Amino acid sequence: MAYRAHSAHLQFLGLILGFVGLIITACLSGVNDWRIWYLDDQSIISGGLAWVGVWRACFNSHILDSSEFCKSISLTDSFIPPEIAAAQVLCMTAFGVGVVANLVAGYAVRIAYFGVDSGSVRLAFVVAGSLFWLTAACSIIPVLWNMNSVLTNLTIDFPPDFYLPPAPIKQEVGLGIGVGICSSVLLIVSGLFLMCYKDPVKTKTKTSSRPMEHLNNINVRSESSLDRIKESGNEGVINLAFENEKNI
Repeated sequence: MAYRAHSAHLQFLGLILGFVGLIITACLSGVNDWRIWYLDDQSIISGGLAWVGVWRACFNSHILDSSEFCKSISLTDSFIPPEIAAAQVLCMTAFGVGVVANLVAGYAVRIAYFGVDSGSVRLAFVVAGSLFWLTAACSIIPVLWNMNSVLTNLTIDFPPDFYLPPAPIKQEVGLGIGVGICSSVLLIVSGLFLMCYKDPVKTKTKTSSRPMEHLNNINVRSESSLDRIKESGNEGVINLAFENEKNI
């Protein structure tokens, strides 16, 4: 029987990395600063700095009611660019696929550590690794697409209630894109670790025949010694010293 527990340590590490990557992916949509906009008009926007995320755009203001003013971005808005719309859909898809990937990976690790020798554990690790790679793809595609929009300084035609111009002076890559890249790398490495699983080599226990041969040799020797004694016909020699002491 093959013991799988000693061969699944790398896969257990992959499960941990996948879980951490899923948590970061879940936090990815909540990060506001995917894009950092620098503006020349500071009459409303304090410091001329705004943050454009996937679900909302925010900036600090000393004129409006709240110090941090945020407006939500919906998938149904007409002004929303395709890269932000894709990010909203794919980030939610990545989280759902990542949950399934963690469940399958946990099931495979459980079989490897506590289950019996079963051929399904290899298939479970491959499926879990593939799902982690799919999660990474759903996360990295919108991240790279939005990063390209920042580097090429693409505009967004915000409505008037956002108080943002369609084009900033310049744009910079924000924290959200860095978080997305980090989560994608963790998910890719996790999937690689899971798919590298190999079944342990089965070893057969062989019973040694040497002890039985040794016992047989002892029995043969003892029987041959008794046979020689019987064939000699000698009943023993009388000890004269013992007879003298007996007669005194």
